[in-house]
Amino acid sequence: MFPISDSRLLPISEKVVAGERLSFNEGLLLYDSHDLPALGAMANHVRERLHGSKTYYNINLHINPTNSCFASCRFCAFGRKAFDENSYILSPADIVERAHRQMPPGCTEIHLVGGLDPRLKIDYYCEYIRALKEAFPEVHIKTLTPVEVAYIARTSKLTIGAVIDRLIEAGMGSMPGGGAEIFDPEIREQICEHKCGAEEWFATHREIHLRGYKSNCTMLQGHLEVPRHRIDHMVRLRDHQDEYGGFQCFIPLSFHPANTEFSHLPGPSGFLELQTMAVSRLMLDNIPHIKAYWIMLGIKQAQLAQWFGANDMDGTVVHEEIYHDAGAATPEGMTVEELCRVIRDCGREPVLRNTVYEELEPAGKD
Repeated sequence: MFPISDSRLLPISEKVVAGERLSFNEGLLLYDSHDLPALGAMANHVRERLHGSKTYYNINLHINPTNSCFASCRFCAFGRKAFDENSYILSPADIVERAHRQMPPGCTEIHLVGGLDPRLKIDYYCEYIRALKEAFPEVHIKTLTPVEVAYIARTSKLTIGAVIDRLIEAGMGSMPGGGAEIFDPEIREQICEHKCGAEEWFATHREIHLRGYKSNCTMLQGHLEVPRHRIDHMVRLRDHQDEYGGFQCFIPLSFHPANTEFSHLPGPSGFLELQTMAVSRLMLDNIPHIKAYWIMLGIKQAQLAQWFGANDMDGTVVHEEIYHDAGAATPEGMTVEELCRVIRDCGREPVLRNTVYEELEPAGKD
């Protein structure tokens, strides 16, 4: 059924057709194989079984409330020390003003993530959520990674559950999946030692999932990790999803080394990006969506990814800072018309969605 040149993949292909779960060791084998056409074909089989030819996108705006951050992650080019001349903290009024100024027509989501500043307690975050909901009552607020929530809990002397309750009461609609990086402590200690560990990251998702809210999940690749770290990461996500079911999308993120302490590293190859896209679709059988985040991958690679397991390209984004500070050469945003053209050009059907993957009226149609 699949164009397989690596015979080791034949038993895996049979399990893929049968819809059976792949093991940790089978995941390692997928990474050991250089038969990229076979990996893509198997992943595309799963993708089309789940979503047909649809590629989802949304109309969204990214705002970073602060770049002030104590964590000093070695892979990060975005964070600045408090009181650095280039650091900033936007007030709730600033955030609303920026949203008014930059929000694209038809926007359904504002995505907000930022640095970890001990001066910012829970009230700050609730205030900007409330201000946005008052200004844009119909817009979904997706905000605060688990790393941020865990840090807010620590600095505000609250439990993670109490922080989430306060955020939900203020109007938070869902949580992004950033800060996961790589769960294995051997790697995490080397790249982001001051961030919360995997246990707190999952504990935060557990709390929001128990309350019936959705979130995404991520993995950062192309730095110090090797295949076993990536497969371990995916299996941990899959195990959590088996129990709580709240992850709606997985986003494999590509490390951009420019302007970081790891600037001497090459970053992930194009081969690895497509390989991981396929492996994630094959391993994460219980997470419905795989996103090719065009900001990080580049538009052409995100198009290719739609045939390697991905069924989402994110959205208009508008004014992305985090990855552009690390040297991303992509635009800071795309129009709906551009997104739809990009999706159609790779042979897929663009479908407008909201944050929780409800299909909306088609947009950008010719």
